Amino acid sequence: MIIDTAYMITAFVTLLVVVDPIAIAPIFLAITPDSTAAQRERIARRAVLVGGIILVVFSLAGEAVLDFIGISMAAFRVAGGILLFLTALDMLFERRTKRRKDSTGEPDPHHEDPSVFPLAIPLIAGPGAIASVILLVGEKPGGEGLAVVLSILVVVLLLMYVMLRLSSGLEKRVGKVAINVFTRIFGMLLAALSVQFVLDGLAEFGFVTPLG
Repeated sequence: MIIDTAYMITAFVTLLVVVDPIAIAPIFLAITPDSTAAQRERIARRAVLVGGIILVVFSLAGEAVLDFIGISMAAFRVAGGILLFLTALDMLFERRTKRRKDSTGEPDPHHEDPSVFPLAIPLIAGPGAIASVILLVGEKPGGEGLAVVLSILVVVLLLMYVMLRLSSGLEKRVGKVAINVFTRIFGMLLAALSVQFVLDGLAEFGFVTPLG
């Protein structure tokens, strides 16, 4: 099986940008203010596991679900691309992190484990991530595309777990300015990728002529 390097890079950048481990790390600290290191490790592990299971399920069955409800892959590419573009705008203008913080509410030390909500859903396996895995698998139908997306998803989730474990010292060592710079760079990349998804979907409908 010949590995499509460009497809692998696109899949990796897309999932890394959408899941965004760097942005979630400081939020993880905010919603676990009174947790010990051992408790944070358990919360991080459970959140990544639950979020990963959700994304794997949509990777495997997402297109079948679309077929069942009568949505073409081309239509989903356009819709998903628009959704990702809105996510990119949020990243470029710092709205995404603020909304994520707002969605967590005020930390409550007596509240139940936050690993499922809001960490796994919607911070890790949010609408953008779900749309991304379905779109990426649909870009290269068959076993090859699925294998690439699942492999890269595992890598991104491992990065997420590492970032959550290292979150205590992340903001102090890297600094808020550096995090903001990386967020904006990733936002620009995601914007370009989302436009490509929309153009691919429109090309399938015959509205545009694909390049090359």
